[in-house]
Order: sequence, then C-alpha cells, then structure tokens
Amino acid sequence: MNHASDEKKVILSVDDIPSNLIAVKKILEPLFDVRLVKEGERMLDLLKREKIDLVLLDIEMPKYNGFELLKIIREDPTLAHIPVIFVTTHTSPSFTRRAAEAGAQGYILKPFKPSLLIQQVLEQLDLDKPIAHQDNTYSPLTGNM
Repeated sequence: MNHASDEKKVILSVDDIPSNLIAVKKILEPLFDVRLVKEGERMLDLLKREKIDLVLLDIEMPKYNGFELLKIIREDPTLAHIPVIFVTTHTSPSFTRRAAEAGAQGYILKPFKPSLLIQQVLEQLDLDKPIAHQDNTYSPLTGNM
C-alpha cells in the first residue's frame, strides 16, 4: 500500500447479514484492520469509541436503515469526515441519487467483485491511484449516474 504508516487503516463494515460481513472481512483483512457489526446502534457506539477510517454500510437493516445512519454520521462534527460507501442490493438510480445527496462517497452493488471492493476502499482512503472500473456494479456519486 502507498501510505507512510505501517499501521493498517480501520474499516468498519455494517450489515445485518453475517455472510455479507464474513465476505467483506475475507476480502479486506489482508490489507486493513476490519471491524464488523450487525446493527446501527453498535456502529454508532464503535465510531465514537475508536478511530475508524471508512465505513461500508448496508442500506436495508432493521431498526435504522443506512440512510438514517449516514444522516447521524454527517450531522456529528466528530464523525462527519469519515468516508461512507453504501454496499447494497438496490440497483435503482433513485437510490444512488439519494445516497449522493445524503453524503455517501460510493455505492457498490451486491454481490460485488472483490477487486471492486478493494479498489473503492483504496480510492476513498487515497491509498492508491484508481484503476479502470472492472464492471458496472459501481456507480460513482459525482453526478454521472
């Protein structure tokens, strides 16, 4: 990785489906310190207690959905700087538009290619130069939807 410190960046993956969390951990663990939580309240608690460098956030979860959680993150001055990438099954352009308006930095569709997940995390953490997108499962939130 192209960063000065040997300390691994911390990625928090939030999803109510354990198999999705396990997949993210297997893919990212060689490069990052990966934390996994299944619910929004636990995510918020962890964000306030630990230094988290990036959040991978599912949209559909019980109690709080991803949009509600992102709103809480963006409204908290101590958390607002943390990049958030939605990882979801929602393919509708209205969801990608809503994600951009809510302040998400990315939107990855499940099931995703491991290389795509790694690429997007690296880009958001400014750890590597982006490479060409390998498929159409990523919709950049820059207005090109």
